[in-house]
Amino acid sequence: MEERIYLYNDLEQTKTRFVSFVGTNKRFDLAITSSTRFYGKQLVLDLQSNVFAIIGPDDLEEEGYIEYAFKMSEEEANELISFLSEII
Repeated sequence: MEERIYLYNDLEQTKTRFVSFVGTNKRFDLAITSSTRFYGKQLVLDLQSNVFAIIGPDDLEEEGYIEYAFKMSEEEANELISFLSEII
């Protein structure tokens, strides 16, 4: 059997917030994980679509990034940005 080569194998305490809210056209079910690994950004998981991204305040301001990262319409992304702006 070949030896497995790890690039890293760390165990870390994290804090995860689970939140669900209804937007105009979409229900959002999110898991938002804080960790030291992401350099101040947070891991945001959309549990409905199984899509995730590492998001910080700069990403929320980048035009089109949330639409791209979460594969959603501009209107849905604006609702998500509005919520994430309050907590990130």
